[in-house]
Amino acid sequence: MDRRQTIPKELRYTRNQFDREFPTDDACLEQVKEQRFPGGVAVCHKCEAPRKHYRVRGRTAYACDRCGNHIFPLAGTIFEKSSTSLRIWFQAMYLMGSTRCGISAKQIQRETGVTYKTAWRMFKQIRSLMSENVRLGGSESGAGGVEVDEAYFGGRRKSASGRMLRGDINKTAVIGLVERKGCVAARVTRDVKAETVLPIIKECILPESTVFTDEFPIYNSVPRMDGMGYEHRRINHDQKIYVMGDVHTNTIEGFWSLVKRGIGGVYHAVSTKYLQSYLDEYSFRYNRRDSGNLIFPAMLARVSELASSRPSQ
Repeated sequence: MDRRQTIPKELRYTRNQFDREFPTDDACLEQVKEQRFPGGVAVCHKCEAPRKHYRVRGRTAYACDRCGNHIFPLAGTIFEKSSTSLRIWFQAMYLMGSTRCGISAKQIQRETGVTYKTAWRMFKQIRSLMSENVRLGGSESGAGGVEVDEAYFGGRRKSASGRMLRGDINKTAVIGLVERKGCVAARVTRDVKAETVLPIIKECILPESTVFTDEFPIYNSVPRMDGMGYEHRRINHDQKIYVMGDVHTNTIEGFWSLVKRGIGGVYHAVSTKYLQSYLDEYSFRYNRRDSGNLIFPAMLARVSELASSRPSQ
């Protein structure tokens, strides 16, 4: 391996490759079409049968070779009804996927020449592709269990340090769950009460998993959750104990550090309203941390996955 290049060759996707594959809007449209309708074959709603479709010149449409009925590959996607160049959308997705700690809408504005309003809207739409429902752990998992921890984002606490106090409206609570050597899930919550957090744990963590938490009392009921069979192991941070054998929450703490440093360094501040979308962005990249620079193709695949449930007209 070239010592100057730490990413394996099969996991590289450079800007030169991007420019070669997507030099024009037509090339980008063709990519979306191939992902949604491989080979241009799609069910024609008029013929009511699979037909070959060919590009209609000057339009983002493909026509049935039998009856001429049109399909629209961009229908139901984040690109639908957008007046922004499709290649600029792809460029923004590439930049967003190739960074490790995030990229601001202002930087996209400078790179692409669009207005800030357009850049911000594109980022909001692209982040919608990154929302995933992951299930973690399970008795067959060899990753070593699932760590759960809460974090707080936003302004200053009512007190100098520690967890958010009752009535503290300056901080936004977030619950995070990460499978060791696996995926992460992060959810914004209205509070960190047991009745709020435990349903998230049940939704995201498979039965018969080993769950690692700290000493926070809301986790007392984890081993008694109906039908889940969790093995609950705890580390006592109040006593300044952070690792005891394989019992720790350092993995999820590391993810919180990544997110907080990224938001503080790139975005500076994020409102509660949009915090979940930023967490989805960081989780999406974290879950593909072993994919090298192939996160952009994964984002493109999400375009067709999310649009597949909506029929083209």
